[in-house]
Amino acid sequence: REKGAIALPFMQCDGVRLFYRLEGNCEKPILVLSHSIGTDHGMWASQIPDLLPYFRVLRYDTRGHGASEVPRGEYSIEVLARDVLALVDALNIQHFAFCGLSLGGATGQWLSMHAGERVTALVLANTSPQFAPKSNWDARIQAVRDGGMKAVVNIAMERFFSQQRLAHGQADIDGTRAVFLGTDPLGYMGCCAALRDLDLRQSLGEIRVPTLIITGEWDISTPWQGHGEILARQIPRAQSAVLPAAHLSNVECPHAFSAAVLGFLLSQRTVDPLEAGFAIRRVVLGDAYVERAMRNTSDFDREFQELITRYAWGTIWTRPGLDRRTRRLLVLATMAALGRWEEFRMHAAAGLNHELETCDLKEVLLQTAVYAGVPVANTGFHIVKEVMDALENHKQRDQTSGPQS
Repeated sequence: REKGAIALPFMQCDGVRLFYRLEGNCEKPILVLSHSIGTDHGMWASQIPDLLPYFRVLRYDTRGHGASEVPRGEYSIEVLARDVLALVDALNIQHFAFCGLSLGGATGQWLSMHAGERVTALVLANTSPQFAPKSNWDARIQAVRDGGMKAVVNIAMERFFSQQRLAHGQADIDGTRAVFLGTDPLGYMGCCAALRDLDLRQSLGEIRVPTLIITGEWDISTPWQGHGEILARQIPRAQSAVLPAAHLSNVECPHAFSAAVLGFLLSQRTVDPLEAGFAIRRVVLGDAYVERAMRNTSDFDREFQELITRYAWGTIWTRPGLDRRTRRLLVLATMAALGRWEEFRMHAAAGLNHELETCDLKEVLLQTAVYAGVPVANTGFHIVKEVMDALENHKQRDQTSGPQS
């Protein structure tokens, strides 16, 4: 598939039809996302814009959920994990990082124990090696068998989200509730059985891949005590992070979750900040500017140029906490507020040549007018109009000097 292609097909995996979604640049490393029980692959929607600059992302609907097939009977974590292996095999994916939440985290544990040579890194969010007591799961299965998904939806939502989040009634809560109610009861009960019968406590030491444990501060389903702490203690060299959230921490704290995952996964790579700085500098400012700056560098200022390339570009601009468009806007607002007009002009031109549109610069300058003063914004508007005129003239010259029919 070409760069940036999005696939929305089904795949037959060990006789079961799975729905999957593969997004991103085919040259990026693969990250597999596995959702919680009672949700579907859409649970990860908030993370996708954060992840795609760094990974090709594979999401899928666990069997019995979403658009995937719903086999009758009870499932096991091994069966669910082998579905993942069959899916990545069918897609010719040899190695992948894996991030799973709750049921997805249990799947990730099994994969890392039994196919660890294929897993490059592991994120276990709001999960456990054992979801005891079994009687709770038997009671839930019976409730769904008798009354369908509506019989347990309120209990599930009170576990998925903190009381503070539920009180606000935001759109993501309504969406999660709708997906839960739309889940096939047979698939839900099958996965309940998989969690009921899970006990990986004695095998956690077999996980040898770099691992991050994410726990929700208000998670009553898989709290740190008795769940996350066991994973962190028994998986060699595991790291941990606690987010101010309940069970669906990636939905309740989407940006903090993304930052934790990316901070961990990207730390596994060995990257020279100077090399990374030159690369991002070219992306942000353009090849022509960087080539010109390199030609003008002398022995006198070479160390200074390397310093800003290594630390400003290679360390700050490459951090995953903010996307590149947001960083551009912040730089423009800061340069305007400080009156650094040469830098402002340079970043305005570079931004308009890439992610930014004129409406973006207008909003930055209106914001700057309120917080840094009208004269500052006035100068900024004049410079942006000059930059726009220059870009338009350049475009017209290119069209005039282009190939003639």
